[in-house]
Amino acid sequence: MELRQLRCFVAVAEELHFGRAAERLLLGQPAVSQQVRRLEREVKVELFDRSPRYVRLTPAGERFLPAARQVLAAEDAARALAAELAAPAVLRLGTVTGLGERLDLILDAYQRRAPEVLVELRAEPVRERLAQLADGRLDAAFVRGAVAEVSPELRFLPVWQEELVLALPARHPLAEQPAVDLADLAALPLRLTERHNHPALVDLVLDACARAGFRPSLLPSQSILQDTLASIGAGAPSWTVVYAANTRMTTTQRIVFRPCRTPLALPVSVAVRRSAPLPRLLLEACRAA
Repeated sequence: MELRQLRCFVAVAEELHFGRAAERLLLGQPAVSQQVRRLEREVKVELFDRSPRYVRLTPAGERFLPAARQVLAAEDAARALAAELAAPAVLRLGTVTGLGERLDLILDAYQRRAPEVLVELRAEPVRERLAQLADGRLDAAFVRGAVAEVSPELRFLPVWQEELVLALPARHPLAEQPAVDLADLAALPLRLTERHNHPALVDLVLDACARAGFRPSLLPSQSILQDTLASIGAGAPSWTVVYAANTRMTTTQRIVFRPCRTPLALPVSVAVRRSAPLPRLLLEACRAA
């Protein structure tokens, strides 16, 4: 019995579809089917009930699944321990703007778990961040939103949802409301970064506006958040979105931050190379924070 057989079995058991399991494992469907068949021959029992319309676990497969998961979890734990024993003196971590106090909490939690490791933070645009991760210049990287056209060498481990709030001029009538409907902002220009800088954020906001029934008039944002907020607070009325974590570190009397009645959030993941050991201590630090 081989670990790759168990990986294929668990993927098919969770997806209940050989094609989706193959995509998840970055393998061809025939290879996944072959590994599952070999496993069934070894254990001398059918693990799946197959038909042209569905794939489902047999009673034997249902009993076998927890044991297979335990074996794979033990492998992950062994790899993580080996990585800790051979851990580098420096963790090269790609980061993103706007994490606010959460980044401090993560770094504190990580340092408690690995006090001998120096964390080196590098802030780069998302594509450069992932390119550096893929070629080994980074050990891990935070990424917001879904990222298309990335190397198959990378995998993304979700860690939290990043809430976005609306930034409005304090003098605007909408600032008096505890929460704001996006549709009420249709007449105000939106200050938003260029899409190539942050495609996940731009797509999220523009899609939400479209669902609210309007296409916003776009104004360029400044490269520094404080400058963008100053433009909103001092100039003609406009609005933007800000990560909620950033608002707790931003003080200005000209701006108010209000939640959107239709919640806006981006998933945040830790990106790592598939060939590298799982950064268990970093993931634990993210959960602790």
